[in-house]
Amino acid sequence: MKQILLVGAGKSATVLIDYLKMIAFENKWKVIVADHDLMAATSKVGSHDLVSPVQLDIHNEAERKSLIEQADIVISMMPPSLHYLVALDCIAYNKHLLTASYVDAKIKQEESIIKNKGLVFLCEMGLDPGIDHMSAMHLINQIKKDDGRIVSFQSHCGGLVAPESDDNPWHYKISWNPRNVVLAGKAGAIYKEQHTIIEKKYESLFDGCSQIAINGLGKLAYYPNRDSLSYIPLYGLQDAETFVRTTLRYPSFCDAWKYIIDLKLTDEEKKYPTNHISFSRFFQQYFTEHHLLEILDAAMKNEDIGHQLNYLGLFDEDLININEGSVADVLQLLLEKKLLLQKDDKDLIVMLHEIEYERKGVKKSVQSSLVVKGDDHLRTAMAKTVGLPLGIAAKLILEGKIKETGLHIPILPTIYEPVLDELKKFGIEFQEKTVSL
Repeated sequence: MKQILLVGAGKSATVLIDYLKMIAFENKWKVIVADHDLMAATSKVGSHDLVSPVQLDIHNEAERKSLIEQADIVISMMPPSLHYLVALDCIAYNKHLLTASYVDAKIKQEESIIKNKGLVFLCEMGLDPGIDHMSAMHLINQIKKDDGRIVSFQSHCGGLVAPESDDNPWHYKISWNPRNVVLAGKAGAIYKEQHTIIEKKYESLFDGCSQIAINGLGKLAYYPNRDSLSYIPLYGLQDAETFVRTTLRYPSFCDAWKYIIDLKLTDEEKKYPTNHISFSRFFQQYFTEHHLLEILDAAMKNEDIGHQLNYLGLFDEDLININEGSVADVLQLLLEKKLLLQKDDKDLIVMLHEIEYERKGVKKSVQSSLVVKGDDHLRTAMAKTVGLPLGIAAKLILEGKIKETGLHIPILPTIYEPVLDELKKFGIEFQEKTVSL
């Protein structure tokens, strides 16, 4: 009996677990869902003869190795820094590995061993990165097959709140790891625009964000996402004049997050005592110590920004009480209190590829868009679009329908075509529109 091991049962794993339960029943496969929180894993698994929750301390080497040794394929939904632990055991025991995270530099060093052992390690197999790669490559290869020359490639993606659940001045609710929201953009960004390489530091990333119109949603703002340049050769677009990957938000979020950065509220370095201290006192002391009161005053004089900062609770008299923590830890606590999806809330995933190309002297533009709405606060659009590609890929590998070996991201037709076809069955399908320029 084939066995799938899922390591991590957090926010983005709910729909993945549903999918694994379905394919376990259809194929008589066994699935193990391992998490440090046994109650959380059990609640998501429910009662199923072939799917079992187990408690796992990922740092317990004996427990981790025992579970991986018994599996045929491992899906890691752990924080990115922990994938390497899982990867080493998968190499040692000859097990395939899937993650939704960017390729880890340390795993990259094991690439030749992975290939020589005939294993497939498939990373960036979620939403962004993941579905963005697959849908973009599908479109790029279509254009090239038709003798088109791509001049400009822009890819936008964001996890947002659905309009019917949008009830706060940030026009945002958290549908994934809150820490990732706090730290978004910290690496800065580098991309290509009109033949020019542009590098943006974290401090300027949210300055004057550009906007695009999305049908039914109005205008969304976007900021460049990490290192776009590294994907140019992977996508085969060395001749493109513009190449950029971005993150989408409602404009008001970007406007206010600029002040969050200017106020140094995402700093993780210094730890402060927080017990028996109110948010108001903590932030007043922090702004004073770091000479940020003028920036705070400018922010509060802007009616919209002031409303957003007040809404977060920076000036509330509630006690923090998290022992020692960085200012980023305290900010995260507020975000989790004020911006978390509520039980009846729905989130939204929006992705848009904009490609300009030339064919036989004619310039054209194609837009390929995806909008996915969540069902509720558990089966979110984020959980669907992160989890389903992982589950589908695991099934295809076990069925022998994905035969690639080595370390990959999903840019090969033999990987992305069957996954995109399967995603359509779950309502995850792009709409394309082409116009002449």
